[in-house]
Formats: sequence, structure tokens, C-alpha cells
Amino acid sequence: MKTLLSGNEAIARGAWEAGVSAAFGYPGTPSTEILENLVAHREEVYCEWSPNEKVALESAAGAAIGGVRSMVTMKHVGLNVAADPMMTLSYVGIVAGMVIVVADDPGQHSSQTEQDTRHYARLAKLPILEPGNAVECRSYMKFAFELSEMYRCPVILRSTTCVSHSRYLVEVAGREEKARIPFVKNPQQFVPIPVWGRVLRRKVEERMLQQAADASNDTERNQVYRPEQKQLGILSSGVTAFHALDLFPEASILKLGRAWPFPDDRIREFAASCERLLVLEEGDPFLEEHVRALGIACDGKNLVPRTGELTPRVLMEVKAKLDGKTPAVPSPVPEAADLPNRPPMLCAGCPHRGLFYGLGQFDVVVTGDIGCYSLGVFPPLDRTDLLICMGGGFTLAHGMKLSGETRPVVGIVGDSTFFHSGITGLLNLVYNQGNATLVVVDNRTTAMTGHQDHPGTGKTLMGNATVAASIEEIARACGMKRIRVVNPYDAAAMHRVLAEELFCGEPSLIISRAPCILKERSAVKPPFSIDPAKCKNCKGCLKLGCPAIETPDKAAKPSIDRTACTGCGLCEQVCRFGAIGR
Repeated sequence: MKTLLSGNEAIARGAWEAGVSAAFGYPGTPSTEILENLVAHREEVYCEWSPNEKVALESAAGAAIGGVRSMVTMKHVGLNVAADPMMTLSYVGIVAGMVIVVADDPGQHSSQTEQDTRHYARLAKLPILEPGNAVECRSYMKFAFELSEMYRCPVILRSTTCVSHSRYLVEVAGREEKARIPFVKNPQQFVPIPVWGRVLRRKVEERMLQQAADASNDTERNQVYRPEQKQLGILSSGVTAFHALDLFPEASILKLGRAWPFPDDRIREFAASCERLLVLEEGDPFLEEHVRALGIACDGKNLVPRTGELTPRVLMEVKAKLDGKTPAVPSPVPEAADLPNRPPMLCAGCPHRGLFYGLGQFDVVVTGDIGCYSLGVFPPLDRTDLLICMGGGFTLAHGMKLSGETRPVVGIVGDSTFFHSGITGLLNLVYNQGNATLVVVDNRTTAMTGHQDHPGTGKTLMGNATVAASIEEIARACGMKRIRVVNPYDAAAMHRVLAEELFCGEPSLIISRAPCILKERSAVKPPFSIDPAKCKNCKGCLKLGCPAIETPDKAAKPSIDRTACTGCGLCEQVCRFGAIGR
């Protein structure tokens, strides 16, 4: 039977068919939907949103060593968080199969970086598979578990935004139940202290040699298309290889599904069959550099961009360069050419707007974090000055204040981020007697990735009611003395709390708490409107940056789009002339 699946749905389906018993992860676009689809099989598969990716990977490792097939999902930057246990797990190995699913984001559609997970595979000395569409997502996922158990090590499955979110007709099958393999104590394998770890290190190298040899012989996943074409050969992987099949009909193509360890014999054989070799790969010249190290001449990043997605449009430009022609780039679609710009902004009625507007009344430095509240950087709010990674909002604030910055420094994280990696930053600030103001924007969900639960929501991914961890109590346990909870829709209260905490001379925590307006639709109230007779056209309401408040030009008075307004009431509070009301 065939069904239309996205890449993420197909990954979940392949894992279920392969008999996975436990799945862990932390939400992050473009990987989020994998566990959201797998949890539909909650009677057969335990699914969990873990507090962060390190916890998720360690939990999956415990399950796999305990004898059941497990998986862990994350986006590429999440692997930075999970890298520590992954490196050691490569030495220790597993008992039942374990797959680490990582979704990269070429083009940075929803990410702060464009890193290439293949480097982590090489660093950790773990095999990596690269599916190019949903069909391969399903089949590669099943093969990944087999490969993991064959080599007794985790296997990385690398998706990308295009692969994760594009759809394809996929042949599906039933579930293959796997009996638990009893755990047998073996400290020399599972406790890698140096005396035993050195032995495990040598075994890793032996394993990699075997993996490379096996990959060279795997003609199903390392497949040559159109071998009769001899003039041009293209070496590629993932969805880029499938794009090349359409755009380079004159070329033979070696598509590497088993991208690492490199199948050297297969690469040498393919290169020898072609007059000219082109390496097409998104991101870094990971494959190209190895091809050159083998002594094989090739084109690559001299023609292919190092950044962004290799879309068909981009590959058409690469082909023109390869042929020595001027790229004939298709014209924009006429219907799209006249669309107005839609800069990213906080939703109408977003509770975070009250905080950022309040901060705008003070001369402060704001260190932000990853989440919806990242959008506080855009005009007219303009209230984020520095952003690096999840949890960094707190720790950056501590360091910024230690640099000698005389203005108040405000570090912001979200509620899900607080549990992910913000607690240690708060603890560090208190323990080391820092003097920054910390803010948790608590909208009671993991909003930016689609409203997933976390330890503070009182519900698990499986839908079970559980303990709702208290941000206030955790902060008190860390030693924070000054803790304030404020409703961000109350502009006066927000201003008062900020005025007190920013200049108190000691560390403090502000919890800006109100539910995400997109999730809690019950919070939507009757809309507001602007009375043109009372409006002085001061444009003060526009400083909120609310998309429901609009003006056709600078001279016209603002108005409120009643279909977009959620009735939060901030605009009524900031209007000095009483022109806004229900």
C-alpha cells in the first residue's frame, strides 16, 4: 500500500515498522514532526519530549544498551548540545539498534546557523545515512537500525529541511516486533575509563574500516544512475542528487546514501568511468575535499555555492557555469512579484510584546535567546542586542555585566528554554554573585516549534498528566532571592516591576507569564478600535509593532484590523488620548 508522506512522517513510519520501542527528542524545526507522528503509536512506542537534546540522547542510549531499539531526534544545532555523550557512545557501543536523527537546515530557514552534521559523523566516527526523499526516509530508517546492530554502534540519519518537509508516495508495511535483548554486565565495554577506553578506541578504527568496505559494496544505497553517460559524472547525496537527475540528463550520477565512512572503492571506480567529475553537495566541501585527497581531480565549490540550499534554480546556475555559459535564471513568478514584504513579527496579542515594549522605556542591554521572543529584535521594538544559542540569554547577560557594562543588562529566555539550558545559567549567576536582571517569558508552551509540551506544562508527549515544574521554586532552590511574576498585558505593572528590578543592585528574576495567544484561543477577547475623532495621529500605538494596528501611509491615522486583533488591550494602555477602546 502506498500513502503520501512527508519526510518526517516517513522517518516516523520507518522507525515504527523497524520495531522501535523508545523515542526521545527535543522539538526543533525541521525535525519536530517526527515524534509528533510517532506518538500516534503510543501503545507500542514510548515517546518523550526531553528537557534538552543531551538528555534525549543519553536516554535513548540507556534504552538501546538496555536491549530495545531506540531513536533520538533533533535539529542540527541540537546535536551541539548532545555531542558530549555521542562521542563516548561511539566507543561504548550499544546492544539493540539506536538511530540519531538530525535534520539540517541549509539556507537557515529557521535556524541561527547552517552547520553540516556530516562533520559530527566524522568526528564521532559514526556512520551516517542521507535519504533524499520520503521513500528513502522510510527505508533508510529501517536499514539504520540493522546497520546499528550489525556494527553495535549508533547510526546517524541526516535529513534536511527540504527532505523533512517535502512529500512523496511511500510504500508502507507492518511493524516488525523486536524482542528485548537482555543486558549483560560488561564494565570493560560500558565503562570507558582510560585503561579500557584505549582498547575501545582501536576497535572503533577496525569498525570504520569494515563500514567503508561494506559501503563500497552497497550498490542499493550508493547507486549509480545512467552509468552509460561517460562525459560528465556527478557525485552527490540526498535531495541534491535527485535534483541533479532532472537537471543534468547528460550526466551519470553516483548518489551516496551511505555518506560516511566514505566508500572509497566505489568513488574511485565511478570517477574512473567519467571524463569529468563534479561534486554537488550542500554546505561544506566535506565530500569534495576527500575526493581530492584521493588524488581525483574534480569540480566542486569553485562552481557550487557553499551557503544556502542547492535548489533547482541554483543548480541551473551551476550547470551554466560548468558549460561556460551565462546563467539563464528563470524570472520571478508574476503573481509573487507584487506581494508586499512580510517581515517576521510577534503575533497580534503575543504576550511577549508587553515585555519588549516595557524594556523600550529604559536604556538597557538585552541578551536574547532562541524562540518567538527572538523577534523582539525587529523594529519598532528593537529590544534585543545579542543572541547566540539556547540558554545563552542568561549566561551572556552575566558575562556582559562582568565586562564593565554600566547600563542594566537583561537576559531573556523562554519557559521551554529555561528547562532546556537556562537553569544552569541562572544558578551560575547567583552562585558567582552576578548582577544582571533575568527574565523568563513564560507562555506555557514551546511555541515557536508548534506548541509542544515541556516540564513546566504538566503534560507529556504521550498525553499523560504529570508534575508541572515551577520556575519560581527552581529559581529559589538555586538561591535567587528576588523573584517577580508579572502579567505582560498589564503595561503599568510591567513598567513598575522593570523600574524596580533593573536598578536593584542585585540579581533578580522576572517571570513574564501569560499563555501563547495562538494556543490558548480562549484568551482572545473582543477587538479594539480607534476613534478617529479622538486620535491625535501621534503614532504611539505603532510603537507596539502589533500587526493588527495599521496605517496606509505616514500621514494617515492608524486603524485596527478587527479580524486580526485579539483584544489584548496593550494599545488601549499606551494611547495617551483615550482614542482606543472596544
